[in-house]
Amino acid sequence: MTTPQQPLNSGFGAHSTATEVLAGIDLTGKLAIVTGGYSGLGLETTRVLAAAGAHVVVPARRPILATEALGDEAEVAALDLADLDSVRTFADNFLATGRGIDIMVNSAGVMASPETRVGPGWELQFAANHLGHFALVNRLWPALAGREARVVSVSSRGHFYSDIRWDDPQFATGYDKWLAYGQSKTANVLFAVHLDAIGREHGVRAFALHPGAIMTPLARHIPLAEQIANGWADEDGNPVDPSFKSVPEGAATQVWAATSPQLAGLGGVYLEDCEIAEVAGSLEERRGVAAYAVDPASAERLWGLSAQLTGVDLLVSR
Repeated sequence: MTTPQQPLNSGFGAHSTATEVLAGIDLTGKLAIVTGGYSGLGLETTRVLAAAGAHVVVPARRPILATEALGDEAEVAALDLADLDSVRTFADNFLATGRGIDIMVNSAGVMASPETRVGPGWELQFAANHLGHFALVNRLWPALAGREARVVSVSSRGHFYSDIRWDDPQFATGYDKWLAYGQSKTANVLFAVHLDAIGREHGVRAFALHPGAIMTPLARHIPLAEQIANGWADEDGNPVDPSFKSVPEGAATQVWAATSPQLAGLGGVYLEDCEIAEVAGSLEERRGVAAYAVDPASAERLWGLSAQLTGVDLLVSR
């Protein structure tokens, strides 16, 4: 089977930093939106993009905290990805400014949360990690199309935990926090696959990625005892797994996806360690990307389901 998941030999790797992959790239005059851009990998992404000259807009569920974290490094606006009314308000307000978007990094997310229902009873991780970003990109489409824009979705190796549960995506028949996380991360990859397929004729290219294992506030829902049992942390919460990345290393792949000239003319692919990942030989391998996460038919099917659930579809509105 032919696949676009072919490494480029980028020259970067697992320990490259966000600053290193941006070296020599001038983003003056570019506008970037970074969801979750005030914490963890999103904060590092915001800072390095701004340092390279971009004007960065950070939609934030906690705008006061975002302003405290960012100061004058970025423009902050309110947005709760789990609330479609909030998504609509943010998008409408942004579009009213008449500005275009050159880079959009969907970095916000929740991981392994207790069972939580939002909106019309949606499972929180699927709603916030996928449906909120789906609706946001669709509503911002007029600001993206025609600008050689890139849309970058931060997925995870956790996508290996679960394909899309087509018969029960909202976990109505029993909740598992890791399966729910896995499904949402698979959705991030499939979204990039189909967005790229429909966006490339308008200059919009899309990517998804695994940033690596990093200790960030994303792990706030995972009890310390579970982190210790998994070999991630010691009793003080400090990382002990030598494979874990630093935050600057963890942000590198999403920054590379958003800016690298090496990816010009490409899209719809899943990245890892600042490289296009290969399709995994088996699910047990958990390296690269699962075949089901980059399947074009599944990507189109998920797009249809997401449009039905959110009531938003750029394919209709354009």
